[in-house]
Amino acid sequence: MENILNIRNVSKIYQSAGSALTVLNQINFSITKGATVAITGPSGSGKTTLLGLCAGLDSATNGTVELNGIALENLNEDQRANVRNQNIGFIFQNFQLLPTLTALENVMVPMELRGAKNIKKHALELLDKVGLSDRSHHYPIQLSGGEQQRVSLARAFSNQPAILFADEPTGNLDAETSEKITKLLFDLNKDASTTLVIVTHDLELAAKTSRTIKIKGGVIIADQSNNVI
Repeated sequence: MENILNIRNVSKIYQSAGSALTVLNQINFSITKGATVAITGPSGSGKTTLLGLCAGLDSATNGTVELNGIALENLNEDQRANVRNQNIGFIFQNFQLLPTLTALENVMVPMELRGAKNIKKHALELLDKVGLSDRSHHYPIQLSGGEQQRVSLARAFSNQPAILFADEPTGNLDAETSEKITKLLFDLNKDASTTLVIVTHDLELAAKTSRTIKIKGGVIIADQSNNVI
């Protein structure tokens, strides 16, 4: 299988008050197209920093990040933003919906940025898939946490991304809502044949992926296949 993501000798070091803080140290792994992968580890282990580097939201201090055949370290910020828009979907713990836009408009934004056609029709279809077709004209403040995360799921898949990064996607939700969001995420992912990378401290969620990469103290301490049905 072809790799969609190659991480080679990646380190992230922050300079603070004259001293260096190494958040990630010599990280190496690859992810094949269509895989589902969880990145787990305790708070402060470097999970979210790693996700940001993989997605081109930040630059590594050392090493190379290759996303869908593109070496991100060779790009400027505008070029990286274009790569993200063309290849990546995001789901965040705190939803990150635009408060002044309706659910429908939030889902349409990534497609508008790409200059896609028939975006309203496609956005309505996605909202229907996540069970929110009757809430399309509601603003985020009028939606529950679970409903907001369903809108963000629809938005994440609207670009038909090659790879989807989810940062603690159920972190702000109760157990019952988390279960529903998790099922939706994996169902949508399967339908779209997207590569899915989830950063989570929820081991039950991690176990639903086909592979778990464990990080502690900025290094990979385990990389294992999961026995998923």
